[in-house]
Amino acid sequence: MADSIVIIPTYNEKENIENIIRAVFSLPKPFHILVVDDASPDGTASIVLNMMKEFPKQLFIAQRKGKFGLGTAYIHGFKWALERDYAYIFEMDADFSHNPDDLPRLYYACHTEGYDLAIGSRYCAGVNVVNWPIGRVLMSYFASKYVRFITRVDIHDSTAGFKCYKRKVLETIDLDKIQFKGYAFQIEMKYKAYVLGFKIKEVSVIFVNRQLGTSKMNTGIFGEAFFGVIDLRWKKITGRIKPHLGTYSKLEN
Repeated sequence: MADSIVIIPTYNEKENIENIIRAVFSLPKPFHILVVDDASPDGTASIVLNMMKEFPKQLFIAQRKGKFGLGTAYIHGFKWALERDYAYIFEMDADFSHNPDDLPRLYYACHTEGYDLAIGSRYCAGVNVVNWPIGRVLMSYFASKYVRFITRVDIHDSTAGFKCYKRKVLETIDLDKIQFKGYAFQIEMKYKAYVLGFKIKEVSVIFVNRQLGTSKMNTGIFGEAFFGVIDLRWKKITGRIKPHLGTYSKLEN
């Protein structure tokens, strides 16, 4: 069994899902994939289910009954992975904005270099973003600057969604108390890993805007992040970020 699983959340990704799965499975290092699909009406899940016949021991799917948000999709995937024996658990988008060829680099940072969380970072070595409108680049870049200012955590790309966790990080963070669903979910997971004492490394990657399908980004996501960061900082100051104890509750969706 592979020691690593890549969690890919999907909603209407029929143009990308087969290609991204084949790209991951073509890597020299073996990875498993869990697709968490939020009832995509375009048939994304059907494509995955058909591919599972070809990759019965590597490819898995969790089908949810509605569109419940990125954060809850990842938490669903984290709990699924923790119920099994995976030592390294990855987040990755389905749309090739994250290059599958960078997965082994994130793995190396955790497995070989000893970090607990590796972040595929757009901003730790300049601004490595391709084909984004300049307004979105600036919004994302300065959002990360804002997060660094409020939290005092030295992470250049706090909203990055391309990551490798060692298993113990997800076992220690209380997943049942993660409150945010969009951009702020990514910030919250990194911040809680930092507060709980885990070693974090940013690995420079190039982020390429999707070529196929439709972006799920909206202005409400940025609003959640703006106010959520202040709330996270307050939780740290008041000592309310604590390690998880006991077992996790099951997600209904």
